[in-house]
Amino acid sequence: MTALEESRNTAKAASKTGKSEREPRKSRERTGRLGTARGALTGWLGRPLASFHLLLAICALLIVLGLVMVLSASAVISLNQGSSAYTVFGKQVIFVLVGLVLFWLGLRVPLRRVRALSPIALWVTVLMLILVLTPLGSTLNGTRSWFKFGPLSFQPVEFAKLALALWGAHILVVKRGLLHQYRHLLVPVVPAALVMFALVMLQPDLGGTVTLGVVLIALLWFAGAQLRLFGALALGGIAGVVLLAIGTNYRLARVVSFLNPGDDLGASYQANQALYALAEGGLFGQGLGQGESKWRYLPNVHNDFIFALIGEELGFLGCALVLGLFGMLAVVGMRVATRNIDPWIRMVAATLTVWLVAQAAINICYVVGLLPVTGITLPLISSGGTSVVTTLLVFGVLANCARHEPEAVAALRSQGPGRFGRLMRLPAPEPYKPPVKRKPVRPPAPQRGSAVRTRQPAPRRTLGGRS
Repeated sequence: MTALEESRNTAKAASKTGKSEREPRKSRERTGRLGTARGALTGWLGRPLASFHLLLAICALLIVLGLVMVLSASAVISLNQGSSAYTVFGKQVIFVLVGLVLFWLGLRVPLRRVRALSPIALWVTVLMLILVLTPLGSTLNGTRSWFKFGPLSFQPVEFAKLALALWGAHILVVKRGLLHQYRHLLVPVVPAALVMFALVMLQPDLGGTVTLGVVLIALLWFAGAQLRLFGALALGGIAGVVLLAIGTNYRLARVVSFLNPGDDLGASYQANQALYALAEGGLFGQGLGQGESKWRYLPNVHNDFIFALIGEELGFLGCALVLGLFGMLAVVGMRVATRNIDPWIRMVAATLTVWLVAQAAINICYVVGLLPVTGITLPLISSGGTSVVTTLLVFGVLANCARHEPEAVAALRSQGPGRFGRLMRLPAPEPYKPPVKRKPVRPPAPQRGSAVRTRQPAPRRTLGGRS
């Protein structure tokens, strides 16, 4: 072997040694970066107001995404009606502004006052559900579920869901020591909910009935009801849905088309066109405003089927963003519920979270063909005034619940409200005070057969120490 070959072999061995030393160093650096990022995320999530800030971020992103997609979807509809391209979008902006005012009220009003007002809210919403069936109500799309005041209209059933959640949690928490008995678990929450179901079914509104059922099931679940009760509720719910489905021809046609799809020009036309729009989007979509479904063939694209337009214009990544936001809402809402110690706040936060996430899941499922079309909107994204206003109020109550976590209460009362709190003029949350246990009014009766012991009076002492 020559000296040149020996030098080449030495250089090769040195290069291999350098590579082998470089690879563990890179892996250590990569592991160190991941550990640093994980530690920073854990530290940020451990802050007292992390849940509050996450809820604000989720709400803001859903509002922005909803306004952008409503503008893209409704411009064609507005032009076809002979008005400006921004007509529907302008109404949506107005409803968002009204909803932000209610968001601020839900965030600012003390939760103890919200709980105290929940019975009044329930009676008011039940009265509105009765009045909407009278000539004061208006019929739209085959349902008498609207109050119209000039160009504005709203559905009382949306506020009824929130009232049922707040009042039902109040009743179940007051009776939590007796919930092992069915009569205390079911009365009066279930009868009141059944009255609301009956009023909504008389409109008839299938979507409102389904979401009211979701609220009731969530209340009973977080109250600790037994599983056999949910079986009975499921049978009753299926019977109600079947009754509503066969009550009108177009709902029956939707159910039949879901069970037997294939008629592209019949009742399954809308559902099939939504699938075509999703398929045309691909991974990255066709671009904002470039979707063809809103021009040609997809009805109600700005309302119930806006998720199909998101898939067409923003692609799979846009759909993943929507799913990620509602998935994050589920995690943060349950985090708020588990970190609170007030049982009413825990039940309210969990119930409202289940309501919003379940409503989004139902909407997405019938757009992609997993459920029959029910007319339930996608929260904060679909066009619709009452839905947007009510959802923003629900987000305000959830954010208020997040400010009542024990760590958040301690931080806000010791360090001040912060910049956002000062800007919104938010009062400091009050710490949770467990209710004082009531003492029995009468002493327990003596057991049968036992002698009644009388207490002998103590001897009175005189000034001289003698009795």
